Amino acid sequence: MQKSTHARDIEIMAPAGSYAMASAAIRAGAKSVYFGVGPLNMRSHATGLTEADLPRLARLCRWCGVQSYLTLNTIVYDEDMPAMRRMCDLAKSAGVSAVIATDLAAIGYARSIGLEVHMSVQANIANLESVRFFAAFADVVVLARELTLEQIRAICEGVREQGIRGPSGELVRIEVFVHGALCIAVSGKCGMSLALKGQSGNRGACTQPCRRRYRVTDDETGDELVIDNEYVMSPRDICLIEHLDKLVGAGVSVLKIEGRGRNADYVSTVAGVYHEALAALDAGEYTPERKAAWLARLQTVYNRKFWSGGYICGKPVDEWSESADSQATLRRRHIGTVVNAYHRLNVIEFRLFLPRLAVGDLILVEGPTTGALRHTVEALRVNGEPAEVASQGDTVTLSLPAKARRADKVYLLEEQKA
Repeated sequence: MQKSTHARDIEIMAPAGSYAMASAAIRAGAKSVYFGVGPLNMRSHATGLTEADLPRLARLCRWCGVQSYLTLNTIVYDEDMPAMRRMCDLAKSAGVSAVIATDLAAIGYARSIGLEVHMSVQANIANLESVRFFAAFADVVVLARELTLEQIRAICEGVREQGIRGPSGELVRIEVFVHGALCIAVSGKCGMSLALKGQSGNRGACTQPCRRRYRVTDDETGDELVIDNEYVMSPRDICLIEHLDKLVGAGVSVLKIEGRGRNADYVSTVAGVYHEALAALDAGEYTPERKAAWLARLQTVYNRKFWSGGYICGKPVDEWSESADSQATLRRRHIGTVVNAYHRLNVIEFRLFLPRLAVGDLILVEGPTTGALRHTVEALRVNGEPAEVASQGDTVTLSLPAKARRADKVYLLEEQKA
């Protein structure tokens, strides 16, 4: 395979629904994180962050050389204008790198105070002329999820050939979603939750009725229609790990991972896999064997099974979820909370909640600053003595590849039974 000269410059943008997720993303190699606070973001019901967290999170990103993006991408009504302006002012004062927005009032106000803008997928940007229009306001444009690889390549080439530049004076950067949940609606614009539950997905309050099972019944006869798949409105997750070479070759600048409602292990695993894959692409080691291994790792965390290739291969949505629950190959069980952490030695101590923990088990340690650390137990000390197995109630001491902190949660990762 021909070596790419551009993969190292690609930005992996990871979701941060909590401080732990942000820490995990940064440790995994993400070059940017995106997050929402307050009611004017599309995951307002699924975030552990508040307005008070903005300065701390922005400082962490600056210290680590990572970009920070605040989502401000819901429908904005007149009564929301004070809140929208306050969020932009807070982002500006906190030193957030940019806001991700759709509404023109939000875009206009952000630009008026010198705050960088990135276009949200809610804008449904699907052609070069739309990119040119929004380039007057935004330095980064995310494309509609429904585009094919050929359409993406044509837009990227058009930006370069026509010199389409954003407010910064640099060429507009093109962003695409590469991993995570897909919605049956076009670019996420759906009214189903509002119609059924009175909670609008376009206001960050989607109840996800499309992820449930349905039967089609004839009101007059009571006859039920048989559907091939009960989850006919719930697509499988997108996963483009096997197509990174095509996206890089097309000229994409930013790879976006969906999942602000997930956990730190999800973002650590997914961002880490895509980071490794880009490095392998640069090194000429982007092989079928490695792609298979990366795919297996991605399957260990939350997913609704994968629709590999998806829209970029020119397919209609024809691969549907088979369950309302995650199809991850590993499940996590809380087995303890760190009571002592010895930073110089990367050693933790906790009391075991579950009946058994043994050498060779895979564990996860997760916390706000730690992020997510997966580790295969190589040695145990039980109540101060070397041991192969620990039992419920034992005080367990073990080493990790990096330091953890007191109050971090410890999980056992087990194979999910079919």
